[in-house]
Amino acid sequence: MKKPAFKRRIIPYNQELKELARRLRNNSTLGEILLWKQLRNYQIYGYDFHRQKPLLNYIVDFYCAELKLVIEVDGQSHDHETVYLKDIKRQAELEEYDLHFIRFRETEIRQNIHGAIDVIENYIEEFEKHTPRPSQEGKSDPRAEKNNR
Repeated sequence: MKKPAFKRRIIPYNQELKELARRLRNNSTLGEILLWKQLRNYQIYGYDFHRQKPLLNYIVDFYCAELKLVIEVDGQSHDHETVYLKDIKRQAELEEYDLHFIRFRETEIRQNIHGAIDVIENYIEEFEKHTPRPSQEGKSDPRAEKNNR
């Protein structure tokens, strides 16, 4: 599937994180697996998502460069103050690259995956209002499927 060209800012990353990202992809949580099944293969409005993507000195759970979107699935470990503070610092550094974050609780994904997808689709709809995409002639509109759920 050929994707329309878009201007994106390349975000550097620590090459040493590539192997760790691979291991994380192979040891995903249930919430990450459920969400990935919905995000992969351009299923959400035709956007390309990556999982366990190195950015700067971090690895984010899901990333779409075209949307400038990071999606994080936070488990119980994120309830601890030290992890929470690291999350805030990490998010602030990545937001300097004009990235936006959506955060879900692990339990939220497991209990209501459709609600999480609705949140992501709503973000995309708002994003597209301000950033029109090149013509997608000849392609069916995946938004119609949203109303059939």
